[in-house]
Amino acid sequence: MLHLANLRTALEQLWSNRMRSALTVLGIVIAVASTITVVSVVQGFTGYVAEFLQGLGTNAMWVWPQRPPGEIGKSLGRISLDERDIQAVERSCKLLRVISPLIVRPGIKLVHGREELAVPLEGVSAEYHAIRNFHVDVGRPFSAVDIEQAHHVCVLGREILRKLHAGDDLVGQPILLNGQRFRVIGILQEKGSFLGSSQDDLALVPYTIAIKMFPNARTSMAFTAQATSEEDVPEAKSQIVTLLRRRHGLNAYQPNDFQIRTQDEILKAFQNMSIAATVVLAGIVGISLLVGGIGIMNVMLVSVTERTREIGLRKAVGARRRDILEQFLVEAVALSLVGGGLGILLGFGLGALASLHPQMVSISVPWWAVALGFGISAGTGVFFGLLPAFKAALLNPIDALRHE
Repeated sequence: MLHLANLRTALEQLWSNRMRSALTVLGIVIAVASTITVVSVVQGFTGYVAEFLQGLGTNAMWVWPQRPPGEIGKSLGRISLDERDIQAVERSCKLLRVISPLIVRPGIKLVHGREELAVPLEGVSAEYHAIRNFHVDVGRPFSAVDIEQAHHVCVLGREILRKLHAGDDLVGQPILLNGQRFRVIGILQEKGSFLGSSQDDLALVPYTIAIKMFPNARTSMAFTAQATSEEDVPEAKSQIVTLLRRRHGLNAYQPNDFQIRTQDEILKAFQNMSIAATVVLAGIVGISLLVGGIGIMNVMLVSVTERTREIGLRKAVGARRRDILEQFLVEAVALSLVGGGLGILLGFGLGALASLHPQMVSISVPWWAVALGFGISAGTGVFFGLLPAFKAALLNPIDALRHE
C-alpha cells in the first residue's frame, strides 16, 4: 500500500506542476525517441542488406585485381588478372560449382531509335545468371555458343526498357552499345532497388565481346564464383588464393595482388558498420539523456526545497528516512517513466513516418528496443533522483518544520 500511495502522490505532484514536468521530461523524451528511431532504422537497413546478400547465395564470392597499399604494393610491378587465371581457377578449384568472368563499365552509351542513355554494362558468361540470380523473364540467356563466338547479343534489365519507353517486343531488335550493333535476346526479371540504386538498370553482354570492346580489360578482369556449398566457402576461397598467388609468382612475404570477398564477409563488414554507426549515434543520444537527467535532478531538488515543511510533518508523525527516500525516488522515476513512455510513442511515430518514404526500407520496432527505452528512462530516474531523495530523507524534522 505504501508503494501505491507514493506512486499516487508522485503522479499528483506531476499533474499539479504540469508545465514544469513537461519541460523537465523533454530531454528524456528526445533521448528515448532517438534511441527507438535509431535502433529501428539500423535494424531495418541491416535486415534489408542481409536479405539482399542472402538472395545472392551464401556461397558466392568475388575476386578482382588490386594493388596492395604502401611501398610493398609498389614493388610488385604490374598488377593483372586475366582470362587464363580465371580458366585455371575453373579447372583446378574443385569446390567451385560455377564461375563467371566479370567486366564492368559504368556508363556506356546505349542508342535505340531516337532514345539515347548511359547504362552500366557487364561482360559476363552464361553462368553469371545462376550466381547472381539474374533470371531471364522474356527471351533467353546467353548460350555457350554466344560466349565462344563472341556474338553481339545482350540481355537488358527492366529499368532500361522503362527509360527507352519500350516493351517486351524489344527482344529480337537491334540496339547500339558503345557504337556497336547488338541484338537484344532477353529481358531480365525485375529485381527492384538496393539502397536506392536500381538492380534493373544494366545491360549484360558476353564477356568475350566485352574484351574486344575494351581491350584494356583483358589484363584487369574480375570474376565471381559460387562454391559447391556454404560449408565449402572457406576451403574454396583458400584454393583460389593459393592458385592465384602461385600463378602470379608471389613469395610468402608478399601480399596478395588481388582482393577476394565472400558474401558472408561482406555481410559481416556491413554489420560492423551498423554497430559502429549505432555506437556513434548512441553517444549523441546520451547527451540528450544527460540533459534530461540533470533536468530531473534539478526539479527534484527544487521540489525538496518547496516541500521541506511537508517532509518535517511526515517525520514528526512517524515517517522513517526510508519512507521519505522512497517517496522522492518514486517521484523521480515516475517523472522519467512518463518521459520514456512519451519518447517510445514518438519513436514509433517517427519510424512510421520514415517508412512512408518510397525509398526507405521496412522499419519495425523490436521489442527489446521498447524495453531498452523503458530501462533508459527508469535508470535515469533512479540515478538522478537519488541525490534529491537522500537530501529529503536526511532533513532534520525540527529544522524542516521551522522552514519558511
